[in-house]
Amino acid sequence: MRILVTGGAGFIGSALVRHLVKNIGAEVLNVDKLTYAGNLASLKEIEGASNYSFLQADICDFPKMRSAIDTFQPDRIMHLAAESHVDRSINGAGEFVQTNVVGTFSLLEAARHYWNSLPPAGKEAFRFLHVSTDEVYGSLGDEGLFEEVTAYDPSSPYSASKAASDHLAIAWYRTYGLPVIISNCSNNYGPYHFPEKLIPLIILNAMEGKQLPVYGEGTNIRDWLYVDDHARALDLIASRGRPGEKYNVGGRNERRNIEVVRRICTLMDELRPQSKPHSDLITFVTDRPGHDARYAIDATKLETELGWKAQENFESGIERTVRWYLENEWWWQPLRKGVYSGERLGVLKKD
Repeated sequence: MRILVTGGAGFIGSALVRHLVKNIGAEVLNVDKLTYAGNLASLKEIEGASNYSFLQADICDFPKMRSAIDTFQPDRIMHLAAESHVDRSINGAGEFVQTNVVGTFSLLEAARHYWNSLPPAGKEAFRFLHVSTDEVYGSLGDEGLFEEVTAYDPSSPYSASKAASDHLAIAWYRTYGLPVIISNCSNNYGPYHFPEKLIPLIILNAMEGKQLPVYGEGTNIRDWLYVDDHARALDLIASRGRPGEKYNVGGRNERRNIEVVRRICTLMDELRPQSKPHSDLITFVTDRPGHDARYAIDATKLETELGWKAQENFESGIERTVRWYLENEWWWQPLRKGVYSGERLGVLKKD
């Protein structure tokens, strides 16, 4: 199996690449632009593997994508490359439209040209997995879950750009026959998570005795999915999912943001105690503009049709995550010092 992965130096992408190379034994080409969130250190354990190779390239560069695909001749493309942080999208929407929309278009077109050149058996076996987010569905009330048929209702520039890319992907299936599958996941967490996101930010700030910022009153609810469970789901969807279909991936672990932060504080008190409880560092800050109240995924289709089940619940996964950050300063310290030190993002500014 030859698999081309875009965004394989990112958080979810690197987990997927590690899984494909180590556990599946696939031959993997990782295509990544290496923006601020792309980090080859996340792939250190497989960098010398004979079935792994890396290409630094921008998915918006159609000639490079065409050349990479035609040269590597993949059986499968798994598309994860994206700008992904909602806060950054608030102040820099252009990059999100360029990468997430234009880049996806470029990749779909390159894949379509390659797919059309394949013999019948190759065309039948080929798959293009477009990896997306539950944020395209908008915000839930107190009840209900996002299903594959839930109408799109994005709230942020990030989620709007991902919704647009989803529509492009399914259109390439319906119009051109390209065997596209879409996955929409809930919030991921785990090792190698760039420290701008809630869980790694709270862990590292707690470690350094800094304030633990919580938006609003911390009542926003997210469904948390351990990243290695997501990687297994993506491989399963690309292997056995039906072209033209969508599969929601969720951990069935709903938590209010303040509950997540307090659980991290409790673990930090146990694993690295300070003179005062880490919860004393919690600071409520002005909420993010357009902050969706609740996300929750119904993963029934994935569980029943393809037989997937999350191996980590939130309690086991969050403890593994906190311990990983405590034990792997080599990975996150350069990022805190040179790329992102924990400053507030996503604040609306006057033009």
